[in-house]
Amino acid sequence: MKATAIPPSITVGPDLTLTEAQVSDANALYQLIDSGRLYLREWLPFIDFSHSATDTELYLRTVSAPGNLQDKVYVIRYQQKVAGIIGYKTIDRVNSKLEIGYWLGEEFQGKAIMVRSCEALIKHAFEHMRMNRIQIKVGVGNRKSSRIPQRVGFKLEGIQRDGEWLRGKFIDLEVYSLLKREWQENRSSSDRDGSGHS
Repeated sequence: MKATAIPPSITVGPDLTLTEAQVSDANALYQLIDSGRLYLREWLPFIDFSHSATDTELYLRTVSAPGNLQDKVYVIRYQQKVAGIIGYKTIDRVNSKLEIGYWLGEEFQGKAIMVRSCEALIKHAFEHMRMNRIQIKVGVGNRKSSRIPQRVGFKLEGIQRDGEWLRGKFIDLEVYSLLKREWQENRSSSDRDGSGHS
């Protein structure tokens, strides 16, 4: 099966859509960052460098540039509201692997938005992009974020020591991964026991 292009939007459900990040999203995303700054900065290094919508716009210009083949960023829209970001990072087509990164505004927590969004990107990466391995990295101690790879079937491989610079110090990162064959086995098991869901 030939690998297909990454789609500009993915409909997860009637209440949840992932749309390709555009420069025009800068103001809405910055407002979400600025209104939840204290909450988000605990685990997101870029928050302290986001001083205006111009900073967000610069980021969006970088990741959406035609020459950027390693990143694909989506804006998460929940009930038509901008809720956060999710995307593919360090796409490596030679070795058929990539990483998923994400963040979600505080008011949108606890609604299974990120689990559903991750499942949609995982499905597309394995079924259409011909990926074999997907990785997610989470700061050690960030329990809300680490629950997401755990819930969607990822395995904890180990700890990347001093993996990220956060608020003046290095922090360790949990490294989770999911292989295509494991994902397929999990889906088959869910179908057999009737616990599968869309």
